[in-house]
Amino acid sequence: MQAVFKRELRAYFLSPLGYIFLSIFLLITGIFFTTGNLISGNSRYLSFLGSILFIFIFIVPLLTMRLLSDEKQKKTDQLLLTSPLGIPEIVVGKFLAALTFFCIGLAVTFLYALVIALHGELDLWETLGGYIGFILLGGTFISVGLFISGLTENQITAAITSFAALLAMWLVNILQNAVPSDAASGLVFSGLMVAAAALWFYLITRNRIVSAALLVLGAAIVFLIHFLDPEFYVGLIGKILSWFSLIDRYRRFSTGIVSLQDTVYYLSFMIFFLYLTVRTLEKRRWN
Repeated sequence: MQAVFKRELRAYFLSPLGYIFLSIFLLITGIFFTTGNLISGNSRYLSFLGSILFIFIFIVPLLTMRLLSDEKQKKTDQLLLTSPLGIPEIVVGKFLAALTFFCIGLAVTFLYALVIALHGELDLWETLGGYIGFILLGGTFISVGLFISGLTENQITAAITSFAALLAMWLVNILQNAVPSDAASGLVFSGLMVAAAALWFYLITRNRIVSAALLVLGAAIVFLIHFLDPEFYVGLIGKILSWFSLIDRYRRFSTGIVSLQDTVYYLSFMIFFLYLTVRTLEKRRWN
């Protein structure tokens, strides 16, 4: 894993893509800090951090677009897949390299906080909480982008798809208010989720019997819950969508509260998508 990590981190510094990422990130953050804090005389640093959250959905795909798709395009993925390294080590090494480079860019913005501290009042704990949330949110987005990069050999496709996925996660709050909240809709949605899970299991294992059994068992559980507690499905779609609201989880960090629940949530999200990436590569290895 260490060899993969060093190789990928070095690639960011040797390729134009890494400098494009840093240039765009620092240019936009510099503009927001200048206009939002220096010119306006606003000493509240968290207002700056909150204003640059949206940048993530544009710049993270630049970090992740080449991680696996470039290997596949150049046919060097076969060398990785047949190397002594395990696939989890390869995936984690690439993920940590992207996260480290992301943190390098983020570290430069500490200078902005230093300016506030020298010429105003900087709330240290709120600032630290905001940066911890930034790193966790960035790592979550990177894990999603890495997974998508493993699905295609075209870097542009990987970047566009990653952007669309991150944008959907960003807009999940708006979707919560738009989806129906009645019990019937929740019941139908649950049935579709069970069917999707069974289909996903079939695509991974190609085992029709077990997949069909999971479908039947899941449908039985859905209808059993509906029989025992019909109110369970009221507002269920909105509750499930709220689980994907990554931005809402960040808001507690922005107040200086480093919540164990939110930290575990972000880490679980990362682990889940890294696991999906590992499964995707393992399937390719044996095919």
